[in-house]
Amino acid sequence: MFTKPFAIALAALGAAIGIGLVGFKATEATGRNPGAAGPILTLAIILAALCEGIFILTLFVA
Repeated sequence: MFTKPFAIALAALGAAIGIGLVGFKATEATGRNPGAAGPILTLAIILAALCEGIFILTLFVA
């Protein structure tokens, strides 16, 4: 059975991986098209906040 701390740990791991992938792909996209750095940064911040929001939701639910 899953315990609450285990579920929270999995959510934290998933959020960390998600934020890492968002950052990695944002830097890769900025490297390919430096002129679009502003919109890419904006989108990356929004997506990272959504990943973190899922983790915070898990804290409240679990």
